[in-house]
Amino acid sequence: MSDQPLVTVEAIGRKCPIPIIMLAGRIREVPIGSVIAVTADDPAARTDIPSWCRMKMQEFVAEVPLSRGSAFHIRRMY
Repeated sequence: MSDQPLVTVEAIGRKCPIPIIMLAGRIREVPIGSVIAVTADDPAARTDIPSWCRMKMQEFVAEVPLSRGSAFHIRRMY
């Protein structure tokens, strides 16, 4: 299984919960077992995205720092 995201949801400049709403709307674009990334610079994303993953039983893989914000990698589990 690759940890490289197949889809990146660009949410830089958006306030939570918008990045999570965007993620929820697009996670089905990647096959089960694959990774989707969300880029966000809202500090709340750092806690909100892993919390959403636990709630929705998706796997939070990593936070990758970017020049602005971070890319949050999520593995689709179902």
